[in-house]
Amino acid sequence: MSQVDTSPVHSAVPLPPIQPPDPTFPSKLMLELRGTRFEIDRELLMSLPESILIVMFPNGLILGRTLEYEDEEEPEDTNSEEALDLEDQIIFVDFDPLCLEYILNFYKTAQDAFYSNQESSSSVFPHIPTPNPLLNKQAIIVLREELDYFTIPPKSKKKVASSSPPVEIDKDAVEMNIVEPAINIYELKTECGTYLLHQRKIFTALQRNVNKENNVAEQHLIDMLCVSGFSRDDEWGYRNIEPHKTSIVSIALVILKTTGQSNQMATAQKLLLFWRKPARKCWWDGLEVTVGEDKAIPVRLWCRRTWTLELALV
Repeated sequence: MSQVDTSPVHSAVPLPPIQPPDPTFPSKLMLELRGTRFEIDRELLMSLPESILIVMFPNGLILGRTLEYEDEEEPEDTNSEEALDLEDQIIFVDFDPLCLEYILNFYKTAQDAFYSNQESSSSVFPHIPTPNPLLNKQAIIVLREELDYFTIPPKSKKKVASSSPPVEIDKDAVEMNIVEPAINIYELKTECGTYLLHQRKIFTALQRNVNKENNVAEQHLIDMLCVSGFSRDDEWGYRNIEPHKTSIVSIALVILKTTGQSNQMATAQKLLLFWRKPARKCWWDGLEVTVGEDKAIPVRLWCRRTWTLELALV
């Protein structure tokens, strides 16, 4: 960057007024998430957690469109909102609209609570700028889980054949009739997904893994999150099965605590390292469940859980 010389020699020539730059990109974006449309501010969209934006736009987000022109004539301004048709403005995103609605509602609630407290405190004490972002903006802990589950059905068993089969029936035919019907693997996976969907406690699976392997680091992670705003009995704020997949996505948002215990701010400063830098943890979890109409089918469930931890500032 260079500074502008303000000497009398240069200031004798009046400079033209600085014109604001033309809006290259629209200030509002139209997103269509699996049939549901959202009109969202561009700045609000860019303030969403990095881990969410990566999932929403795995190939990146281009706020505009590239056009090819056959001749070398100067094209018209097609980047403005007025020049684009409504269908050209829509950005299609393969993302659950209920999840985005949950995040936006939490953002609005957190912002309203934070800035209302700022206004009430500034009326008593003057606002002093501070370089600490935890004191200037509302910090939100973002915890996301991707659960991919795999079902191992029991082996099929044969029934005991009759000792005196009818003469008119062939022996091979008798053998085919006495085999138990095959388990519908699609229905089996659907029931297992429904079972896991109802397991809404956040720390149950990780605590089970801690108890099994005595993992000190995982126990420290649970303790740190509970000190920072979570509760040990908290449930996922959003949890749903991905369409056409044996996968469950869950998200929990909490406001970061910066006051309270003596080590509260120190723990919050540690979580500040995850701002725009999500951290991941993956582990396998084995379960035995019974499904079916009479709960008579034992199924072994293997779950691959991936946690993404991030801090957002709004």
